[in-house]
Amino acid sequence: MDRKDEIISRQNELLQDMLKKQFKSITEDLWGLHNELTTTSAMDPFKDLLPPVSPVPADGNDKKDATKDEKNPVPEAAAAAPKAEEQVPEETIEDLKAELDSYIGLGVIKSEVNSLINWIGIMKARKEADLPTPDLSLHMVFSGNPGTGKTMIARLMARIYKCLGILSKGHLVEVDRSGLVAGYVGQTALKTQEVINKALGGVLFIDEAYALTSNKGGTDYGQEAVDTILKAMEDHRDDLIVIVAGYTELMQEFISSNPGLESRFNRFMHFPDYTVDELVGIFEMRCGKSCYTLSEDARALLPEILAEKSKNVKGFGNGRGVRNLFENAISNQADRLSRETGELTRERLMEITAADLRAAAEESDGDSLERAAAESALKDLISGVSSLASSLPGVPAKDQQAGNDEDEKNKDGETEDDEKKDIPEKTEK
Repeated sequence: MDRKDEIISRQNELLQDMLKKQFKSITEDLWGLHNELTTTSAMDPFKDLLPPVSPVPADGNDKKDATKDEKNPVPEAAAAAPKAEEQVPEETIEDLKAELDSYIGLGVIKSEVNSLINWIGIMKARKEADLPTPDLSLHMVFSGNPGTGKTMIARLMARIYKCLGILSKGHLVEVDRSGLVAGYVGQTALKTQEVINKALGGVLFIDEAYALTSNKGGTDYGQEAVDTILKAMEDHRDDLIVIVAGYTELMQEFISSNPGLESRFNRFMHFPDYTVDELVGIFEMRCGKSCYTLSEDARALLPEILAEKSKNVKGFGNGRGVRNLFENAISNQADRLSRETGELTRERLMEITAADLRAAAEESDGDSLERAAAESALKDLISGVSSLASSLPGVPAKDQQAGNDEDEKNKDGETEDDEKKDIPEKTEK
């Protein structure tokens, strides 16, 4: 076993130790057991969730029943399991509000979500009091740069809507253009309808929704997907919420591209970029959840790295960039420890140094450059396809080329008549 394998083995041992304690606590809560979990039970966590089997009586009077229990003890335990599940309380709106408050940053979003919860509560109370209430339009537009928490809040909104009785299931189905649009006429409606059926009772979250209407070529079927979604929003208004998300400017263009979209999406939430202090908090939160600590020099270096990277928000990706930086840092820590000598103590296995962070920052810079190059190439490809598609139903290719040649001539100061005069002279020669 080389040094790196030894490090991984030690980290696995730490995780197993944590799991043993957690499953022991769960076991005591469910069955009142106080026996210590063994290493085997930690590897098989469901084993200790079963109640103990009664031993075979010594007198043999109940030998038949005892033998039956000894051979097949699982049914009795399985019968008890549903009762334990029924005791788990459902989420309350106070629990969900507390979870929302625990998120780092997002001050404006927290205020808007709380206001929406209050508004829904008052509307339900008015309805119960036989007072007139406006139609609830709860479909939403999330705008902002990548990594600002849009998907996270969408998941929470699905649970909030279920808790308030708006949705029956409260799950979230996330898709983008590729999950809705097909390549042939008629297939897009079927593909989109399948996604809608999965989302019924919950939230349909469409990321980068503007891509559905960005291509105006004759072979694009994004509008077919939009029309299918609009119909579903009307047909299932009582058990389907649609949230669309993307860059601020592009989402404004998307909503204004269709009167049906403008009439159904009237709730907008803008997700601001995280501040440097908030990014530091997100990194430290990830360290805490994964049992890592920052050395003093790493703690001083982290704000400098994040301040520099946050200058290129779209390239870095806010919270997503912090996640990548953290993953690169712990990978570099493992490489460093595999080269060093000495005992792998618990403290050394947990500590991230400034050298680990610095190397991670350099790696994430390379990743950002690669992503930017890939996005640029993709945009060029989409632009080329759009140009080709828009040219198909129009002027024939040879006439289009003649038109392009004419434009080039006109740029040089020549008129169309001058060009025609030159042709016979060249032909005679």
